[in-house]
Amino acid sequence: MKRLILVRHGKSSWKQDLPDHERPLKKRGYRDGNKVSKTFKEFYSPPVKVWSSPAVRALETAKMFKDTLEISDENFLVRQDLYTFDAKELMEIIKSCPDTVDKLMVFGHNPAMTNTVNTLGDKNLENLPTTGLCVIDFENHEWKNIKDGKTIITLIPKNLR
Repeated sequence: MKRLILVRHGKSSWKQDLPDHERPLKKRGYRDGNKVSKTFKEFYSPPVKVWSSPAVRALETAKMFKDTLEISDENFLVRQDLYTFDAKELMEIIKSCPDTVDKLMVFGHNPAMTNTVNTLGDKNLENLPTTGLCVIDFENHEWKNIKDGKTIITLIPKNLR
C-alpha cells in the first residue's frame, strides 16, 4: 500500500518585486502552516519521505512540517523539478518514487496540486487552497501504477481556524 500526502505551499507575499520562485510566505502562511502541521501530526505515523519544490514559499512550508513532524534530514529532499505548475509533470515525478518508500509527502504549487488530488483521489476539490493538505491511499505496491486512490484526509486551513 502507498500513501501520498500532497501539500500546497503556504500563502505567499507579493509585497516585494521578486521573481516568482523567491516570493516568501506571508504571516498567514506561517500561521496556517503551523496549524495544519500540528493538526496533521495527530494522524501522522512515520516514516515519510518528503520532497519539496525549491521555491521559497514551498520550502518554508515544508520546513514547518519537517520540524513539527520531526522528520530527519535524510528523509527530506528539495527537488528542482517540483517547481512545476503542470499536473502531468507532477504525476511523473511522484510515479518515479522508489517503491521502497511507502509514504511520500510532496510540497508544491497549483494548479498541479489540485489537479493531481482530483486525478488520483476519490473526492473532487474545486481548489486545494494554500497550505491545504490531502492524503490519498492506494492499494498499489508500485508508485508507477498508482491510480484510483482513496482520499482519507483533507485539511483546509480556514476550517481549522
